[in-house]
Amino acid sequence: MATAPSRAQVRLPTINLPTSPPLSTVARSASTMTSDALGTVLTDVRKLRIQELLKANRAVLDLDRDGNLIVRGEVLAFTSTDKANTLARPAGIRVLRRESIAGLDLELLVLAVPADRSIHRLLRDLRRADPATVYDYNHIYLGVGDAAQPTGAPAVRAAPEVARSPASVGMIDSGVDATHPSLRGATVVNWGCDTAVPAAHGTAVASLIAGDDPPFHGASPHARVFAADVFCGRPTGGAVDAMASALGWLLGSAVPVVNVSLVGPRNAGLQMMIARVQAAGQVVVAAVGNDGPAAPPLYPAAYPGVVGVTGVDAKRHVLLEANRGSHVGFAAPGADMIAATVGGGYQEVRGTSYAAPIVAGLLADWCTKPDPGCGARAVEALSERAIRVGGRDKDSARGFGLVGEAVRTAPNK
Repeated sequence: MATAPSRAQVRLPTINLPTSPPLSTVARSASTMTSDALGTVLTDVRKLRIQELLKANRAVLDLDRDGNLIVRGEVLAFTSTDKANTLARPAGIRVLRRESIAGLDLELLVLAVPADRSIHRLLRDLRRADPATVYDYNHIYLGVGDAAQPTGAPAVRAAPEVARSPASVGMIDSGVDATHPSLRGATVVNWGCDTAVPAAHGTAVASLIAGDDPPFHGASPHARVFAADVFCGRPTGGAVDAMASALGWLLGSAVPVVNVSLVGPRNAGLQMMIARVQAAGQVVVAAVGNDGPAAPPLYPAAYPGVVGVTGVDAKRHVLLEANRGSHVGFAAPGADMIAATVGGGYQEVRGTSYAAPIVAGLLADWCTKPDPGCGARAVEALSERAIRVGGRDKDSARGFGLVGEAVRTAPNK
């Protein structure tokens, strides 16, 4: 397995995992709930997870005015490289970190909020004083899926959808166990941490992209996976500054398709970064989230041009917890299936997190490098192959339709 130079980071205490109800538990009770009641439960689950993370890590985490997780005491500034050195800053505001985003003529600065100033007021003042620069919170984005206890070997081998050639797929997620048997035929290029921090979520996502361990397989077996770990076991894992840097690295590595199985609020800096890489020809695929059909859109899936992915079960029913909306591009398997986990085993997984990498793997089989024309053709070609359930028009539940059904490997129960 190849390993890229890591991104220098300060090691902080390992994140405390939340104890909120898993999606599988909520889903089992969903059949007895009204739509409104289900939406309330799912929203409460997400809020509980946020509160648990905040309570366990108050020294480094905080909330924005809407209750979304942010890195405490940090404001992000995105500006053009030639303006970065002359960026006007109020007295007392230090630059904690700065990074040039390769190939995008963009400089990212992480600014420290003075202890005696409100981060909310400072952000407002910066935006008013310098509207040409994009300022925002350093929001935290979280994974959207549920993993059950490790399961036995898969029950049945389904024929994989054939890749035209070894594909290259990027992923912005937690760390990957590249030694897992399903990934031994793939090339995993790691980025982000001083020392690798394999995690269940990232390992599952990578296996659904490139895995091949009969009877298990991913969407594009033996692909090259460029795995950007934006968590590294840190309480501030999943922050926008790390995601922006990861997007720059993936574009610089000429990766044509990037999967993001994370969700969070709208963030002006992340939106600009995604628009820039899209303009350079990169396709961004993202999970639409598990807050329920009536929930507001989650990001980055809801940004313009991002391929939003929902999940379906073995009966082709859209997951009860899946978000809906015009940003849903495709449906793919997201339940009644297994994926790799750390240490060599498999686990049953559920959620839109696990549907998105299937779509990313399928799209990557069409393009060898970032190319606006190729990306558009790949999405169109995949939409033509999609199984329409309930009509031919794109809809808010399944988008263009169901793809990658053959990738689902059933658990052995």
